[in-house]
Amino acid sequence: MEKKTGTAATKAKNKYNAANYERLYPFVKKGKKERYQKAAEAAGFSLNEFMEKAEDAEIIKRLGFSKCRLSLALPKDIEYPGPQWFEGKKIATSYPGILSRYLKKQGVKAEIHVITGSVEVSPGIGLADAIFDIVSSGSTLVSNRLKEVEVVMKSEALLIGNKDMSEDKKEILKELLFRMDAVKTAEDKKYVLMNAPKDKLDEIVAVLPGMKSPTVMPLAQEGWCSVHTVLDEKCFWEIIGKLKALGAEGILVLPIEKMII
Repeated sequence: MEKKTGTAATKAKNKYNAANYERLYPFVKKGKKERYQKAAEAAGFSLNEFMEKAEDAEIIKRLGFSKCRLSLALPKDIEYPGPQWFEGKKIATSYPGILSRYLKKQGVKAEIHVITGSVEVSPGIGLADAIFDIVSSGSTLVSNRLKEVEVVMKSEALLIGNKDMSEDKKEILKELLFRMDAVKTAEDKKYVLMNAPKDKLDEIVAVLPGMKSPTVMPLAQEGWCSVHTVLDEKCFWEIIGKLKALGAEGILVLPIEKMII
């Protein structure tokens, strides 16, 4: 048999490699590939999927915003009996990894079409029977005559980090978390100042659920003092009403930018 050379040989080699080898793009430190491989197998991923999705990262903090859910949806006029409905169906999504793991868990074989962009229009133009996408309010589904039938997972913004972070970077991360917590703690908190009669001071202090105890300073006018405290906005109006009933005057409410406990 004549030996292939040049372009023909390159094509033959590429064809052979594609059929027999997995392509792995990232480089990892020597001695750590086996660790990644074991973690990937435990999670049910190929090594490529595992590295691509950064599954070896550590969740540092759940940030509590941008909350949403990843759900399966289909045309609203279709009766939905359960997950087995998706057997053999075409599902459009931008999240094939999460969807394939869910379908595998349910014992369902479906055809997954990866689409970037407006996934919700796929059933309407005949590209798919259903979709798997991010849902927040659900208004986009309604506008495309779709209904949510399965919530696969709930999501929110996360702060993630490398498990092999150096000590210097850990110190930087610690400082970052400290600053983030200071801003988070200040949310829904108000700094309240008021003038209060001294003969009602004990009753006013008893009403205030502030941190430790409020700050009390005497005023130039005899028989009056200034009271400073921090209130949670959720119970703000209820407490303000009680303070007014006890004789507090000149109540001033200020926003808090950061609060360090």
